[in-house]
Amino acid sequence: MAQPEWKRSGGADHVIVAHHPNSLLHARSVLFPAVFVLSDFGRYHPRVASLEKDVIAPYKHMAKTFVNDSAGFDDRPTLLYFRGAIFRKEGGNIRQELHYMLKDEKDVYFAFGSVQDHGASKASQGMHASKFCLNIAGDTPSSNRLFDAIVSHCVPVIISDDIELPYEDALDYSKFSIFVRSSDAVKKGYLMRLIRGVSKHQWTMMWRRLKEVDKHFEYQYPSQKDDAVQMIWQTLARKVPAIRLKSHRSRRFSRYDRGGK
Repeated sequence: MAQPEWKRSGGADHVIVAHHPNSLLHARSVLFPAVFVLSDFGRYHPRVASLEKDVIAPYKHMAKTFVNDSAGFDDRPTLLYFRGAIFRKEGGNIRQELHYMLKDEKDVYFAFGSVQDHGASKASQGMHASKFCLNIAGDTPSSNRLFDAIVSHCVPVIISDDIELPYEDALDYSKFSIFVRSSDAVKKGYLMRLIRGVSKHQWTMMWRRLKEVDKHFEYQYPSQKDDAVQMIWQTLARKVPAIRLKSHRSRRFSRYDRGGK
């Protein structure tokens, strides 16, 4: 905070990566003038972090990457898939409600899973054998599950009212995902009617789009064109004009505040 580089702009031209939901837990209220690179805003006060100022970056996916994937509609026997923690706190109570509603549905896999029981590899296999993958709010609005679904080319069904998505100013997620309000998802029969109502053609269009955009969610070293690293930098670059405008406006009266010198 005492460094000249910080003082020059009050931190507004600094970028801080704080991707874990609990990163900089006690420092964020002081560092908030900087641009944060975050996973979501679930544990941030609106004064500290917002979409206007900050950048959402994807989690690193844990599922296998499928190159030249040919597993289309008829090659995926499971209609709807979820594997993960079912009993969650805070905004994740909806997982429990949906589990009770869907666990006995035909063509639906909804079960508990964790990293400890080889959950990542099992989830990767399960997602790649499924047409749709549930992405439900947990302790925070987002998780790596969404990005596992994307690289598995399993159409994400996103049930998380407060989720913010990476590069959404450049990517139209509705072209390869289905969004469902939490209040609708818990209505009896609503979710399955919606999913079963998606035609093979509609699903295939979303599947093809997933195969086009999955590169944007790959972290690589060295980074390559349009991968996750490049997309994050491009998103940061699009923030620069607003940062510059705010900085210039803040200096309007600075000369007079110094006594006209």
